[in-house]
Amino acid sequence: MTLFAAAETLPFGIAFALIIGIAIVEGLGMLFSLSPSNQLDQLLPEIDGDSGLDRVLGWLHIGKVPSLVVLVLFLSGYAIFGYGLQLAMNGLFGFYLPAWLAGFVAVPSGMATVRSLGALVAHIIPRDETSAVSEMTLIGRTGVISAGIARRGLAAQARVRDQHGRTHYLMVEPDMDADVFEEGAQVLIVRKAGAFYRCIANPHPTLLV
Repeated sequence: MTLFAAAETLPFGIAFALIIGIAIVEGLGMLFSLSPSNQLDQLLPEIDGDSGLDRVLGWLHIGKVPSLVVLVLFLSGYAIFGYGLQLAMNGLFGFYLPAWLAGFVAVPSGMATVRSLGALVAHIIPRDETSAVSEMTLIGRTGVISAGIARRGLAAQARVRDQHGRTHYLMVEPDMDADVFEEGAQVLIVRKAGAFYRCIANPHPTLLV
């Protein structure tokens, strides 16, 4: 039985399938002007660095790297190490480790991949959002539609700077039913409704911050 078809490598096959699934979901999200990664990040608790859990999440770059990127890094390291482990075991001893044991042994490798590559990814794809700024402080800030077309019932991505000059990427919908904001349109964030922000046309486009 080949390495990829062996029952003992099933956990790693599932990991690769999840990576493909994440890519498909993100791709579909782009088609509909949605960002599953951003929505998932909004569900995560803020990290203040005081508790043991916060320190673990910080060690894994949660909050600095998009959550789905962290997950893909973990799954990649987990699957590659797992397949390599089973290949080595079969080559040296003529058998594979049980799937549950190999899957357990591969977990630290996935975490190590997140730790080692997460810092690099954070520099390549910097996280502009910060837990030091409340999401409510973005109300009243101006921004620019950066991806998609925002209309009522269909959110688009907007680029907004906070008072510290950091850039945030928000999913926004027009506050007025008749408004439609295309990519490049300047908007003013007026309120938050559930997971999305509501916006109007920037009344003072020359004062964009």
